Amino acid sequence: MTLSAAKMSQYRWTVCALIFFATTINYIDRSVISFLKSTFTQQLGWNDADYTNVEITFKVFYAVGLLGAGSLIDKMGSRIGYGLSTFLWSLAGIATALVNTVPGFQIVRGILGLTEAGNFPAAIKTVAEWFPKKERALATGIFNSGANIGAILTPLTVPFIVVQWGWQWAFILTGLLGFVWLIFWFVLYEVPRKHKKISVAELAFIESDQEEEKGTVGDDSLPALSWLQLLTFRQTWAFAIGKFLTDPIWWFYIFWLPDFFESIYHIKITAASWPVAVVYLVSTLGSVGGGWLPFYLIQHKGWAVCEARKISMLLYAFFVLPILFALVLGSINMWLTVGVIGLAAAAHQAWSANMYTTVSDRFPKKSTASVIGIGGMFGALGGILLSFLVQKNIFVHYRAINQIETAYYIMFVVCAAAYLTAWVVMHFLIGKKNVNVKY
Repeated sequence: MTLSAAKMSQYRWTVCALIFFATTINYIDRSVISFLKSTFTQQLGWNDADYTNVEITFKVFYAVGLLGAGSLIDKMGSRIGYGLSTFLWSLAGIATALVNTVPGFQIVRGILGLTEAGNFPAAIKTVAEWFPKKERALATGIFNSGANIGAILTPLTVPFIVVQWGWQWAFILTGLLGFVWLIFWFVLYEVPRKHKKISVAELAFIESDQEEEKGTVGDDSLPALSWLQLLTFRQTWAFAIGKFLTDPIWWFYIFWLPDFFESIYHIKITAASWPVAVVYLVSTLGSVGGGWLPFYLIQHKGWAVCEARKISMLLYAFFVLPILFALVLGSINMWLTVGVIGLAAAAHQAWSANMYTTVSDRFPKKSTASVIGIGGMFGALGGILLSFLVQKNIFVHYRAINQIETAYYIMFVVCAAAYLTAWVVMHFLIGKKNVNVKY
């Protein structure tokens, strides 16, 4: 390779930065409402059931959106598909400021969920287009950390905006961020083969996996796979079931952590913002570190891709287990609780970075977004099920009898069990070796 490493990576990391900021904005827009729960309780008369109904509506439409977002982005291409999705979800975010009833919120948050569904299929497709396999987990970990940065910025800004200008401006100002991003996206982004400044050497590096994948499901010279075809592969089901079991845990963090600190430690939203921000700051390290570990094992230790992913994900699953002691440690000091929840959130992001790359490892770029959409839909369905079974019923019941700690302990048990269960299922579905499935 005649191109220096620094020069060779210039355009790839620009692309990574773009999808990092898109993911940051995506999570800011979806998590704003979690810091307004107590505000809506006071000003609009909401209870836990009202909030959960709005939350469930978002997840339902997010799941529906993922049904079509992946295949639509595969057809439209990452440049147009990502841009359109961001434009529409930004409009929906701003429109939330125009409603003040539970049904009104359900409508606009439903539209937000429908349109935000395009982010991850488009982002993973973009990574698959611009990065060879050995770099994808690291690139995915970096852009996926945008979810953490969004979750950090939200508690540090939204309570201030609410106090100064009212809750409506929290939705307006955060919604405008997407329009700023769109300018940079259309100015800077193009797929590698259409990029005017990319060199022959860098293009060859990006496409360096293709020769070994000829004739397999990873062969990009073959036509895109339909949904029915994708569902015949056990790797698709491994990803979908893994998402179904673990995505709901991240949804729980996004929508309920502010309430956890307010309810358990009896602090106001401005004070609760700091422990929530620290949780997501810690989880950012997990996102990047989670992508780095398999990269190191593959690049420097010579491990097979599948082996590196599986061992890394098993390690991350064990890192979630200390969350079982969150409430016990919290009786000593709140920041001990912050520490174990932060560790669990970091482990989730590390897990998630590798989950996504199992798709780009196994499937052609033409079908990557479709598989991500299928898995994302299953993840949203898992979140909906958890909300109905636990958050809507158990939270309402235990808060009514003044035992909200019990409800959160039940959730922490669910969190601890989810990842090891998912790992076992994925281990048997994917198999022991990094097998390429034949057409």
